[in-house]
Amino acid sequence: MTDEQRKQVALEYLKGLDNGGVTSSGGSILDLFAPDAQVYFPKWGMARSKEQIQKLFSDVGGTLKSIAHHYSELNWIFTGGDLVVCEGTSHGEHVDGPWSAGDPEWGAGRWCDVFEIRDGLIRRCFIYLDPDYAGKDTARYPWLKR
Repeated sequence: MTDEQRKQVALEYLKGLDNGGVTSSGGSILDLFAPDAQVYFPKWGMARSKEQIQKLFSDVGGTLKSIAHHYSELNWIFTGGDLVVCEGTSHGEHVDGPWSAGDPEWGAGRWCDVFEIRDGLIRRCFIYLDPDYAGKDTARYPWLKR
């Protein structure tokens, strides 16, 4: 695969997230993953199969009313191999309240995903972000009280 092809798979994944788990072709976002794929999400852990990935997406997605990734602001890093890194921002609404990258500056909405994409399928997606979308976990960080 070319870097551009890998980028398109990753973009389809992000757009599927924004569309409630449905890809642009009307299929399931899970169709983008290899049967033995791994997905890491903070405070959830590692999902090591499509069944576990479905559980992860159900658990996390069940806390989100909406999410929108800012496609025009994505940064891409290509390794020349199967790894692709995408850094970006988002906004949306969690069951505990809305979020938007930069509002507040320390809050949720900035993220980085590391993908391994081979043969048109996501083999690994490690998601790095603050899962406190609504910014409620402030008591443990004294600098946020200022």
